[in-house]
Amino acid sequence: MFYKKPGLPEEGELVLCTVKKILSHSVFVSIDEYKDLEGIINIAEISPGRIRNLRDFVKEGKRIVCKVLRIKGKEVELSLRRVSEKAKAEKLSQHKLEVKAEKLLELVGKKFGISLEEMYKKFGYDVIEKYGSLPEYFYKVLENENLIQETKLNKQQAQELLKVIKENFKLPEVEIKGTLMLSCAKENGIEIIKEALLQIKDEHVMLRYISAPRYEIVVKSKDFKDAENILKQAVEKISSFIISNGGTAEFVRQQ
Repeated sequence: MFYKKPGLPEEGELVLCTVKKILSHSVFVSIDEYKDLEGIINIAEISPGRIRNLRDFVKEGKRIVCKVLRIKGKEVELSLRRVSEKAKAEKLSQHKLEVKAEKLLELVGKKFGISLEEMYKKFGYDVIEKYGSLPEYFYKVLENENLIQETKLNKQQAQELLKVIKENFKLPEVEIKGTLMLSCAKENGIEIIKEALLQIKDEHVMLRYISAPRYEIVVKSKDFKDAENILKQAVEKISSFIISNGGTAEFVRQQ
């Protein structure tokens, strides 16, 4: 990436690194997201347990995700073993988004004969400082198009950037789910349950039969609180219909 963060990372921060040199008891890396910054990983922080050969775990040129342990002056001590697979995946996913956002910035700049460096100067550095990253700014623009005016681009350039953002970025969705246990002992009990499920016509709600009497209910939304409200209302609507028709309903939220 062209953009490099100034200064130093914070202790506990996850950083993307490239392995530069492997010694007998330590590994030296470049911290790719920060300008002219290197770090060191002690052998004890490579992997739990005894290590016979560091090259079984890291190789020169390999990109890895590390956790910042300590910072002494400009010396950054890192850990590889303290990064979970989930945290690693999230960090790499975040980096891919940042690369994608930068490429879109470069694409818009090329259309108007503006270099990537100049695009950063016109607004990139400012929005990264304010929102944390280009992708976060792009998401905010999708929620509020007026934020495109925060750039120092002219109207035509700003509109092109807005168009590119809309075409290539989508607001991330939140997904929550739970299990409904529905039963009705009446002769037409199955029909009553079907009718109860048909009460829900919200496009954000998906219902799936698991096995009698269990049904999975899934809600997707752009906002967690909104998803919670939609789920609550859907469960109440289905439960109320079943109970009023002589059946029973129980809901278990999945984590």
